[in-house]
Amino acid sequence: MSFVDVIAKKRDGHTLSREDIQRFVGGITAAEIPEYQAAALLMAIVIRGMSDQETAWLTEAMARSGDCIDLSDIPGVKIGKHSTGGVGDKVSIVVVPLAAACGVVVPKMSGRGLGHTGGTVDKLESIPGYRTDLSIDEFKRVLRRIGASIIGQSASLAPADKRLYALRDVTATIESIPLIASSIMSKKFAEGSNALILDVKTGDGAFMKDLASARALAETMVAIGKRRGLPTEAMITDMEAPLGRAVGNALEIIECLEMLKHGGSEDLTDIVVRVASRMVVLAGVETDEATAADRVRGALGSGRALDTFRRMIEAHGGNPRIVDDAGLLPVAPDRELVRAPRSGYVERIGAAAIGRASCALGAGRTKVDDPVDHAVGVIVRIQPGEPVREGQPVLELCHRGGRGLEAALAACRAALAIGESAPAPRPAVQAEVR
Repeated sequence: MSFVDVIAKKRDGHTLSREDIQRFVGGITAAEIPEYQAAALLMAIVIRGMSDQETAWLTEAMARSGDCIDLSDIPGVKIGKHSTGGVGDKVSIVVVPLAAACGVVVPKMSGRGLGHTGGTVDKLESIPGYRTDLSIDEFKRVLRRIGASIIGQSASLAPADKRLYALRDVTATIESIPLIASSIMSKKFAEGSNALILDVKTGDGAFMKDLASARALAETMVAIGKRRGLPTEAMITDMEAPLGRAVGNALEIIECLEMLKHGGSEDLTDIVVRVASRMVVLAGVETDEATAADRVRGALGSGRALDTFRRMIEAHGGNPRIVDDAGLLPVAPDRELVRAPRSGYVERIGAAAIGRASCALGAGRTKVDDPVDHAVGVIVRIQPGEPVREGQPVLELCHRGGRGLEAALAACRAALAIGESAPAPRPAVQAEVR
């Protein structure tokens, strides 16, 4: 059977065999299948879907496409954390050092920006000198010393996913439960964690636009983890509006530093504390969530989490002075304000449009090889539900010489809705799957 026949098989709604899937993953890993054929199969999967068994086979094949890290020689319970991606989603950058400051060992392999969402790797690389390309031995040394490390996908860890991840970004094949689930879980299997907590986003700025779809994705990934013997839990969190107040790489690092020093916005703080608390419980550091939450808040308030972040940055080759002087981070030279067109209450700040605005300014990618400008992005000055006066600044665009500014302004204006009354608040954590 030629690979064209495999594409046609899925196109026509049939189930792929384990051999078909292994051939696909092996072929994309070895660059034996051209990208146009891989893209065709990805689109067929998006349209036709995959069974639970197909998704499990795809996940296992992608995990086995490269090395799997053995962390058994590092003391402590290793808890992984992963997000399905959102706009302004900087939870991992705060949670990883925070959980480590509470006694959890947190190995974290992250990705770059995908579509309108930012990438944790891009954000960390806005820190001067920070290396996300550590070898496995370097990764383990940082974990042993600090208890926390965030790296990118190396050539040897889930290489099939790395190639497919980049291809999906530019072929409109992102929004697929089997593809998202297998991408995330294959990396988690390769990462070497003892347990895993997932942050599944739902809403306008997420890949899963409604709660039912987000729950289906969460349940799929939790089932994949449990089938593998990896205890896995998921939280479904809100992404109708941008998370926090910063969207853009260095801007989000600055917000992370502010949260680790002084606390953050209500939505960001709620998710960070809830996720870190579950990690503390899964690691056996505490036995119940209330006590775990107290430990987490104590690590935030005492500065232990901030110090762990500082040491993690230094261990990755980054400049730890950015913790005390955020001015060492890249700064966009130009600013443009979006003002409220009328008085009232902010009904909506559409996360997807804000993500597109940030991408237009240069903070994200429209093609795989696009460079990223770490300095640009959008600052959200006011949150949904808050009162606003006509002419009041609501969004601040940080740009470089007007690059992408008109498109970003149009997206920001489309994102904003002001009404006569405040909308009902949306809970930051909408559901849990265990």
